[in-house]
Amino acid sequence: MLDSFSRAVVGADAKTGTLSTGEIGALRGFIAEGNKRLDAVNAIASNASCIVSDAVAGMICENQGLIQAGGNCYPNRRMAACLRDGEIVLRYITYALLAGDASVLDDRCLNGLKETYAALGVPTGSTVRAVQIMKASSLAHINDTNTEEYGGKRFRKMGSTQGDCSALTAEAASYFDRVISALS
Repeated sequence: MLDSFSRAVVGADAKTGTLSTGEIGALRGFIAEGNKRLDAVNAIASNASCIVSDAVAGMICENQGLIQAGGNCYPNRRMAACLRDGEIVLRYITYALLAGDASVLDDRCLNGLKETYAALGVPTGSTVRAVQIMKASSLAHINDTNTEEYGGKRFRKMGSTQGDCSALTAEAASYFDRVISALS
């Protein structure tokens, strides 16, 4: 697994040179945005169970056949496996977001995932839909856009670092898109 610093050093070493001014500037920016990055990871990790269970519930609402006899979320052990897999994918996305690099996501989670799911008969369309729902929910938590209107009595404001989180949101979205692409 590489983080942004390791990736920069490996790149400079490969070209047998030193870090360029632009690369050093990018690393400075990475450090300056560190609290936002930690807040984003915390927002996702502390709400992981809700994010995953809501995504699986949303996927099932759109395809009721999944919980019928013979469906991929029937019986309970298959539903539990679905929830477990969702949490694993979300955990690796948070690892990638924390490191600022997708290599851990690619190597440890996505490598062979499509083939494994095909062998197990897991419907990729439903899985992709669950990841899309997790993406929307996670990005809302990163941007701290959840409101009392949507959360009701379970509303909890994370209070993340103030400022522009658009670059961080785009980075997190790209990790979810990698998962969707790997499954499609």
